[in-house]
Amino acid sequence: MAKDLTADELIKLAGRVLDIEARAVDGIKSRLDQSFAKACALCLQTEGRVVVTGMGKSGHVGGKIAATLASTGTPSFFMHPAEASHGDLGMITRQDLLLAVSYSGETQEIITILPLVKRMGARLLSMTGRKESTLAKAADVHLDVSVSEEACPLNLAPTASTTATLAMGDALAVALLESRGFTAEDFALSHPSGSLGKKLLLRVEDVMHKGKEIPVVRENVNLSDGLMEMSRKGLGMTGVVNNKGKLVGVFTDGDLRRALDTGIDIHKTRMESVMHRGGIVTSPDTMAAAAVHTMEENKITALLVVDDSGHLIGALNVHDLFRAGVM
Repeated sequence: MAKDLTADELIKLAGRVLDIEARAVDGIKSRLDQSFAKACALCLQTEGRVVVTGMGKSGHVGGKIAATLASTGTPSFFMHPAEASHGDLGMITRQDLLLAVSYSGETQEIITILPLVKRMGARLLSMTGRKESTLAKAADVHLDVSVSEEACPLNLAPTASTTATLAMGDALAVALLESRGFTAEDFALSHPSGSLGKKLLLRVEDVMHKGKEIPVVRENVNLSDGLMEMSRKGLGMTGVVNNKGKLVGVFTDGDLRRALDTGIDIHKTRMESVMHRGGIVTSPDTMAAAAVHTMEENKITALLVVDDSGHLIGALNVHDLFRAGVM
């Protein structure tokens, strides 16, 4: 019969669940021993991939562990144990390591494939809640993820035990990450569409305007020509170059307002007399995130890009960086 719980009762219940799961993680932490170090060594010695397997809730946790390993420098994928007996066992080679997740340690679909895995020469790492289980005893290295109780009031649904297993998987992945010297740049390479990937992989040349899209005028043209170029290109500024194409200055919307305040004639005033000399520039191989920092630090909204010889080769503004997902 359904219970009509009050808001306070629901909050109290949630707190109880979190307390139980926190104790579960503390419990596996207190039992960490040389087995964890051996598990790390086993993974680091593996020439192939870490193949993670598990049924039911353990399978869902295993899928996450495999994904975390793969994104932090340890080649890994998930294999469904039931499908393994129907052809997917061919995914495993003798160079691989099988990471089997089963709280009971007696999951039939996993036990069935163990002799075959052993026969092909692959190593076995297990995570179970029972050190005396079939899976734990068969493993080269076993990690204990047992918990004293589940958060489920019936003590049946995997809750605290899956949290503990997931935490152990994260601990393994991070330990391997550190051991491999895995960097933020390495992480970005496997997450090119993520915000971190964009910040660490995108360079100025990837987002800048090039060729005919660059706002540029010669230093000897009239201000009116410069205004027309700024209007056509829509970046709020224009680069000013000499007859050799080298950047000699920049003219922005702000410079225009200051120039108009002096009452100048835009049809008679040359760009060289109103442009800002020695403007802030960047290079094409600069990280886009660094370009953002330059803009913020100097309180500007656009940058010109020059090559090693000082020739103007690109331009970008804050909108380009927003669209690229760097800001």
